[in-house]
Amino acid sequence: MQEIPKRPARLSILNWPATALSTASWLYPLKGIYYFFTRPFLWPLLRARLLPSVLLSLFVLTTLFLWTYLPQVAFLAVFHGRRLAFVNGAFLVLGEGAAIVALLFEAFFVDETLVDVFDAVLISEGHGDLIATSRPIDPDEKDPVKRLGKPTKSAIYSPFSLRQIIEFIILLPLNFIPVAGTPMFLILTGYRAGPLHHWRYFKLLRTTKKERKLFIRRKQLKYTWFGTVALLLQLVPVLSMLFLLTTATGSALWVARLENAKKHHDTAPPDNHSEEAYVDDPI
Repeated sequence: MQEIPKRPARLSILNWPATALSTASWLYPLKGIYYFFTRPFLWPLLRARLLPSVLLSLFVLTTLFLWTYLPQVAFLAVFHGRRLAFVNGAFLVLGEGAAIVALLFEAFFVDETLVDVFDAVLISEGHGDLIATSRPIDPDEKDPVKRLGKPTKSAIYSPFSLRQIIEFIILLPLNFIPVAGTPMFLILTGYRAGPLHHWRYFKLLRTTKKERKLFIRRKQLKYTWFGTVALLLQLVPVLSMLFLLTTATGSALWVARLENAKKHHDTAPPDNHSEEAYVDDPI
């Protein structure tokens, strides 16, 4: 009997590093930026919130830098020295500003917009069936945003989390630790924030609390990196509102890949030579 050639399996193994890099979770907030700016149907969602977001961001950051920056630098200088104190003090104030701005935006301005961005991206990527479980979709419209009907169920992109705010405040003193403190703060904050970016996805899937916790536990490292990069983008002055929208875009792109992987897994024929190729966990 002629031996089955194994070249495709070896090619699959060789291609795996490139595939793994292109689908790395920390890239999705960055992919969201590119996707948002190359998809004109998403732009009206930004224009509607642009002026209030810029004004609010400027007000919050100006107030914090005027009244809290130098006192925090003076305190940090005791632990970090003068040069590092100015740098870490800036990160500290930007982190505080990002928390305040994100809280105000998500609570009063943009959570509904984030839901629309998330849903429109999934429709554009061919997953309208998932969105249809929560809101009607107009089949006659070509624009994914215009296809969105009014939600028939509670639609929240990321829930208000008092626990997350308390943890954020508790973790702020990590910035006092020289050199390593700020990265530790970002990563630990990202650990908690990452899974919240898929809250809308979990609700669309109607997962139970137990199923959601299991799913997050299996992908906690990926969620941590996603949340860390998303938080870094939130620290960019004035542009935090924009990056909230692009991060929601990246979150939806990640969901689209997960859904594509599930469909491929469900429709793929059984493979009797599974040892010939490494296949990454699609979920």
